[in-house]
Amino acid sequence: MPTPDFTPEPVPAPTPGLTPGPTRPPATGSPASPSSLPATPSAAPPTPRRLHLAAAIDLPGATRADAFLPLARFADEGLLDFLTLGDSFAVPGLDALSVLARLAPETRRVGLVPTVTTTHTEPFHVQAALATLDWVSQGRAGWRPGVSTSGNEARLFGRREAVTAREAWEEAGEVVEAARLLWDSWEDDAEIRDIPSGRFVDRDKLHYADYSGTTFSVRGPSIVPRPPQGHPVIVADVADPVRRAFAVRHADVLLVEASGREQAAALSAEVRDEVARAGREPADVRVLASLTVELSGGEQSAEPGHGGGGPRPTAHGPHYRGGPVDLAELIGDWYAAETVDGFHLRPAEPGRDLERLVNGTVALLQHRGVFRAFHPGTTLREHLGLARPANLHLTARAT
Repeated sequence: MPTPDFTPEPVPAPTPGLTPGPTRPPATGSPASPSSLPATPSAAPPTPRRLHLAAAIDLPGATRADAFLPLARFADEGLLDFLTLGDSFAVPGLDALSVLARLAPETRRVGLVPTVTTTHTEPFHVQAALATLDWVSQGRAGWRPGVSTSGNEARLFGRREAVTAREAWEEAGEVVEAARLLWDSWEDDAEIRDIPSGRFVDRDKLHYADYSGTTFSVRGPSIVPRPPQGHPVIVADVADPVRRAFAVRHADVLLVEASGREQAAALSAEVRDEVARAGREPADVRVLASLTVELSGGEQSAEPGHGGGGPRPTAHGPHYRGGPVDLAELIGDWYAAETVDGFHLRPAEPGRDLERLVNGTVALLQHRGVFRAFHPGTTLREHLGLARPANLHLTARAT
């Protein structure tokens, strides 16, 4: 692991009340299915509570996928659950999903979560690309569904007029449901690779999706076998009511923005209640606090308004500015109070702040027994303690 560029003070004794990290990987089972299909309760026993950490590796203006490789390796070495990479039709740049597919063979355990815009794109192609990322990464793929609402972006494709945010996010929900049916169009053991008979797949274990949405329909089956995770993990934020409605119905990981521990606790409770009202099991989702971090090179206290009392609210969301130790205190304090399941951290300067985060904040949390010393499994679902979904076609047939 690279050497930090600050001199740490003597490490304090473990903070009372903090929950130790896990000592064994979680069991697996089946989570709830999409809202439009019969739900299948998880068969997995409760897993030990653990802190989850993720980081963004956005590099505006980057023109080569290799530019992201040092950041991805830092996230991997820091044992983070996953990294995110943003994308939008409105901003010129590299395709996030393609970049992370390039980084997958160069990383070992960290989850890979690109933003994938569902507006103006074919759901069949979206699901096939995500399934491929899950195979390339050996079960570490996730995705942040995104939408497009501007006329300029619509003219890039010339297929339809711009839509409202509500219409776009409702369509994104339909894309998620169609994608899950397409991922499950192959049973796990559909591939037989029988050389003597020349049969690659057992056709009796392929299924049609037959999904009709408001603006599209797909039949299937997929051209890619069922992903190693069953369904790649969905990450979504709840920054406004429209996105929040999507997230509570479909997301596995919900990102909330809070400038204080009490606010984070209230938001977490609210979204979990909404998850339950959507017919899902709140225990099957993870709620992470999302904030920008700007880390100094020393151990001075956080600037006023940025310390243990919470990050400073800004027009772009909560913003923490201070030392790595103070950030560890903030994370440990919020986690010990059971306000959130973890944090999604957005480095203000990725090349600088991610290194200080891993070598400073994460190292201290590990020393205190708050954060893991090893990944609990090999897939992103195992990192997050989420069960592998049952095949929706088999569930529907049984029902």
